[in-house]
Amino acid sequence: MDIVTADIGGTHARFALATVRDGAVTDMGEPVTLRTGEHAGLADAWQAFAATLPDPAPRAAAIAIAAPIRGETIALTNSDWRFERDTIAQSLGLDHHILLNDFAAIAHAADALDARHFADICGPAGPLPESGAITVIGPGTGLGVAALLRTNEHSHVITSEGSHGDFAPLDAFEDRLLARLREVHGRVSVERVVSGPGLRTIYDVLAEDTGDSAWDRDDRELWAAALQGGDALASAALQHFCQCFGAAAGDLALTFGPGPVVIAGNLAARLADILPVSGFAERFTAKGRYREIMESVPVKRLTHPEPGLYGAAAAFAQSMR
Repeated sequence: MDIVTADIGGTHARFALATVRDGAVTDMGEPVTLRTGEHAGLADAWQAFAATLPDPAPRAAAIAIAAPIRGETIALTNSDWRFERDTIAQSLGLDHHILLNDFAAIAHAADALDARHFADICGPAGPLPESGAITVIGPGTGLGVAALLRTNEHSHVITSEGSHGDFAPLDAFEDRLLARLREVHGRVSVERVVSGPGLRTIYDVLAEDTGDSAWDRDDRELWAAALQGGDALASAALQHFCQCFGAAAGDLALTFGPGPVVIAGNLAARLADILPVSGFAERFTAKGRYREIMESVPVKRLTHPEPGLYGAAAAFAQSMR
């Protein structure tokens, strides 16, 4: 069966054609990436994708969305897109469809893909275990979290909004970071720090400490400067980001296990060479009496270029069994 698979985030909406058969994804076409802010909503972006196809779009779809999938109205967490669940099929011309959280889709991908699609970040090497809980996490416009529970016979994906738990500072700098964010937001969640926009706040607090100017360009330029290493303050901000990321990933690993962690998403891919040599691993394992256990926990990066699209298609395939 041919379907449209979609991964709708706060910054980008990605679409592709996929073929599913016998409960698995057998083929996936080249993705089409649209900027969410350039389209009025899901239906508008869908039409833009459909216009790129030589034939009419399939009337079946798997749609992963960066939002809680509950209630009749779906509202993206980091975008102003909103739509009603009971009108999706009609507005997109669908006979069959599923909706799921974007990181639930990535957890489906982590379950379906083999060891070739994983790279070690820290902890012991080897394939993911066939049983137990696996934490799936990744920063982007926000911070996605899900869990994959494997038993000997079945796998279950657990949707989570764990990124909206409280941010816990672990040193004097992070105390100042929390105070700065509290001035703006009141309550401060982990996502305010461990996400694409979080790097700017980290940079600005560092600038206050050194007497430098706050970052006055857009976030994409800041990330480029941090990753390229040409700006000392941006590089320092990135190291603090990796530390906060490691601490958050370790907390979630403890919550769901402790068990293995899979890191995914485009920002994770950009951090591929940096995370293993940053303070990520030290903060991940620095859990007091549980340090020795955390040092035995594998942390891997999912290397598939479009895990959200693949995972949404995999979820659709499972739903047909």
